[in-house]
Amino acid sequence: MQLKYLIPFLSIIIFLSGCSASYKQLSTMESKNPSSFQEYLLNEYKQRATFEAEEMHDWNSAKLYSEKALKSLETDEIYPEEISYWKLPEENINEIRIAYDNLMTIYKDAKKIDPYNLARAISSLDCWSEQQEENWQTWDINSCKDDFLKAMHDIYEKISIEEKEQETSNKEEKNSNNETNNEVTIVTKNKNEELMQIIYFDFDKFNLSEVSKEKIKLFLDNNSSTIEEYLVVGHTDTKGTKKYNLSLSIKRAEVVKEILINYGIQQSRIKILGKGEESLAVNTPDDTKQPANRRVEIKNTN
Repeated sequence: MQLKYLIPFLSIIIFLSGCSASYKQLSTMESKNPSSFQEYLLNEYKQRATFEAEEMHDWNSAKLYSEKALKSLETDEIYPEEISYWKLPEENINEIRIAYDNLMTIYKDAKKIDPYNLARAISSLDCWSEQQEENWQTWDINSCKDDFLKAMHDIYEKISIEEKEQETSNKEEKNSNNETNNEVTIVTKNKNEELMQIIYFDFDKFNLSEVSKEKIKLFLDNNSSTIEEYLVVGHTDTKGTKKYNLSLSIKRAEVVKEILINYGIQQSRIKILGKGEESLAVNTPDDTKQPANRRVEIKNTN
């Protein structure tokens, strides 16, 4: 064999050997029920490596996922690959960059509050980027994207709940430290405005993802028979001017209202409200991006 043909051939053999070595090491590890962030990462990346190796015979992707799975045994500082790592189609770069930025914004909080869904979000964003780079398997692209959006939605909900619980705890502590009852202001929540469902949005956007539409449909399937009137309340984070964010929050509420109507809810039973930067789910300084604040709340006003 001539040298000019031998060198590329040997390069391929060396590359495949490296792929098979990391995957072989990973595949011989026994699976167990994960309970920590690192174990969740290991499990997520192992599943993706197995799929790429056994089903798709894509050894390049299998190598990436295998190496990240093995790395999770050594450290919990595992992140999705940066945008520059991938050769993405120009028209898809911005969408995935926004997804990456959203994930990195909540990374620290999610690691403490919801390590399972953080591991899901990291691995599925890598999967989404990898499939988008190949750009021919539409079903796989959408599957990885939906996995990412579902994981992020669950994280946002956990962060919002944690923030509300912390606020309640702080208020109770403050009230218990008050020496006179006259100084205590008691705020009662309107029992007729029960929070039922939260839908989240990307930065500066008011369009709904398919995942969000599915969540609204599931919510209606489970609750519409018991709800007479709906209050749809739009919110934003504090990035941008208050005037702009108020307008954006109204647009978000209007979009959700239209979906409710499309799913069979009479327009007369739906009221909308835009609150802009008011009533933050997560308290932040002004001019701060926070994905958990970019939301619409659907409430029961019976």
